[in-house]
Amino acid sequence: MLLKGLIKGLRIGLGSIIVFGDWATRPKPTLRSPEDQEKAQNAVNGLSLYQLYACPFCVKTRRAIHKLNVSLNLNDISKNQDHRTDLESGGGRIKVPCLKVEENNEVRWIYESNDIISFIEQRVATR
Repeated sequence: MLLKGLIKGLRIGLGSIIVFGDWATRPKPTLRSPEDQEKAQNAVNGLSLYQLYACPFCVKTRRAIHKLNVSLNLNDISKNQDHRTDLESGGGRIKVPCLKVEENNEVRWIYESNDIISFIEQRVATR
């Protein structure tokens, strides 16, 4: 029991350091003309990121999204049981980050931060 509490405390402490580091070193967002910004934002409509606030890979993914200067639905699975259930039933497992892609009446789930970042970068670049 003591070990569980120690591990949880360590995880929370490290998570707080990671989140602070992200805040302190956040990259500048991409600047675009209003028309190009609208196209970029439209390119990510229908995307939702399932995540945990202090997860290092989720922070990495959110930093990339911030740099691309687009907004996605952010679903924190620790704060909302419905998000956790949606991730498990739709994606097949509880693992974050995970990107839910809803388009053409289909849903697909993308795991792994690098794959998610590449997918969003390609989406934004081709619009």
